Amino acid sequence: MADFTTQAARRPYSKLFAAFFSGLLLTTVGLYSGQYVPGEWMIPLSIVEIGMIVMMMFIRKRQAIGYLLMYAFMFVSGLTLFSVISRYISLLGASVVLQAFTVTTVSFGAIAIYTMVSKRDFTFLGGFLFLGLIALIVISLFSIFIPFSSTTMMIYSGMGILIFIGYTLFDFSRLTVHGFTDQDIPMIVVSIYLDFINLFLYILQFIGIGSRD
Repeated sequence: MADFTTQAARRPYSKLFAAFFSGLLLTTVGLYSGQYVPGEWMIPLSIVEIGMIVMMMFIRKRQAIGYLLMYAFMFVSGLTLFSVISRYISLLGASVVLQAFTVTTVSFGAIAIYTMVSKRDFTFLGGFLFLGLIALIVISLFSIFIPFSSTTMMIYSGMGILIFIGYTLFDFSRLTVHGFTDQDIPMIVVSIYLDFINLFLYILQFIGIGSRD
């Protein structure tokens, strides 16, 4: 009984999902508020987002500050997402963006449920996923200076989709197999939020490139 209690304490799922969905509400508020934010603020706000993630890594055991940074990050993320979503709506139409969001939500939920129910350990993917993420960043930086063909960019987008499917498997497997504590929740919420948002954005990019061909 004591061992069961300990294991349960290491997996406070109700608190995790409550924090995740309340954070998504703040992201939605930020997304709505983004229409009032000048475009020139988006890059500085993106830098602030990165700074908050780094801060969370260093103070992850200070629960109160962790939650404050988590909610602040998700609100600011909503602000910066507005310009991206607006661009895709103008390019593809609102219905296509909504379809992409639906596909992302269903896929993300299915992967999360499968990982948690099967209890398979996908944490071995961590090293491969990190290398893939570095490759995505390098290619993205090169694309600023060197124009890539639409075929290359579709491969890049497909690679991004696979990597963040992998990160979804990795993060939910880590929760299920290794457990977590209350103090870990803010960083976990940000991690699975980034899995979801990046998967959504790469799916949108893939569709956007295909629509131009």
